Amino acid sequence: MTPHVRPNAVRTDGGGSRVLIYNPVSGNGSHTDEVYDLAEEYDVTVRETNEGGDAVDLARETDADLVAAGGGDGTLHEVVRGLYEADTLDTTTVAVIPTGTGNNFAGNVGIETIADGFETLDGGERRAIDLGVANGHPFVNSAIAGLTADASSETSADQKDSLGVLAYVVNTIRTAADFEGLDLSIETPDDEAAWTGKAAFVLVGNGRRFPVEGRTQANMEDGRFEVTIIEDRPTGKLVGEATLRRLLGSDTGNITRLEAPELAVSVNGGEPGTFSLDGEMLSARELDLETHANAVTLCVGEAYDPTPPAVD
Repeated sequence: MTPHVRPNAVRTDGGGSRVLIYNPVSGNGSHTDEVYDLAEEYDVTVRETNEGGDAVDLARETDADLVAAGGGDGTLHEVVRGLYEADTLDTTTVAVIPTGTGNNFAGNVGIETIADGFETLDGGERRAIDLGVANGHPFVNSAIAGLTADASSETSADQKDSLGVLAYVVNTIRTAADFEGLDLSIETPDDEAAWTGKAAFVLVGNGRRFPVEGRTQANMEDGRFEVTIIEDRPTGKLVGEATLRRLLGSDTGNITRLEAPELAVSVNGGEPGTFSLDGEMLSARELDLETHANAVTLCVGEAYDPTPPAVD
């Protein structure tokens, strides 16, 4: 029987040469035995990273039909960046083996465990998803500016090792007390001045979208970004997570949502803005973002939804 293939699916068969680019210290660093056992079972060659940036170099130099990223969202970002720089995304399938701290992207594409990742790369469905590019830098999940981007830049590897996802929350609370907001102008092809003002938080989602809680998967195959802007407002001294949630929570009335295939973000006055592209920090006054529709062939799990419901 021929397996059911959803629209935009690329293929459902496994095979070909397979390489796993693995960050052995991702998450709590306790996954190595399981990773190597499954890699042997599924005939996958493992190449380990030693420091930040290694996954970019390994992916750029790898000649394989399938390249898997073993780590968190940052490792996946580096692998995709390496393939993008080598101009091999159109001939390479990308897979995700979630061993990181948050694994937001992996969860959004239906891959919850390491075993899920290996099963999916062997015979799971392949989808052609969009790629975001900002000032020449690729990203698959999101580009973030404002409060959480500043907090992300302050979150060290040691903090993530000891606190896990809570490390990001702790640093966001600390950063919020002194955050003054970003004075931004955002333009889209449909509206030359889509939004202007002072923002506490901007998320340009390719694979990820707002809200903070619940399922955060964006539509990854429509050639459009899902953009959420939360206006800045006086917060005083933030003293706990509950206050932070009131600032960034979905019940606030200061949210603007946009959808566009491309947009231009300008930082007005002051210092350049800090932007986080899947964890890669970029300082810029002008950020030009565009989608490359269906540019990445990705292994996805059964729970992946090609057309997630719209956010109210």
